[in-house]
Amino acid sequence: MQTPGAIGPADNQSRVRVGLGLLFVGVAFLGHLLAARAIGGTYVAYRDHLLGFVGILLVSGALTLAAGRRFWRDRPGMRVLASGIVQALGGVFAYVTRFHVHG
Repeated sequence: MQTPGAIGPADNQSRVRVGLGLLFVGVAFLGHLLAARAIGGTYVAYRDHLLGFVGILLVSGALTLAAGRRFWRDRPGMRVLASGIVQALGGVFAYVTRFHVHG
């Protein structure tokens, strides 16, 4: 019988994956904020980048939820990690392509 406070190895791995996924979401958010600041820091720049962040989060979340139900049914940490990776790639892409904005 397992004690109530004990955490198994599978729970620990899931927590690490969830933590990494949330870290990647934070990187994506920072990338969008820095890109908005780099192109002028106006209200419109911040609004558009934050709406883009939320849009990518909703779309990637829906796609990874669907894929997770198919492939990672018993591993919810993988869904969060996959969504976080997609978000981070989108945020880094937004920051890198800020040089191509012509106002």
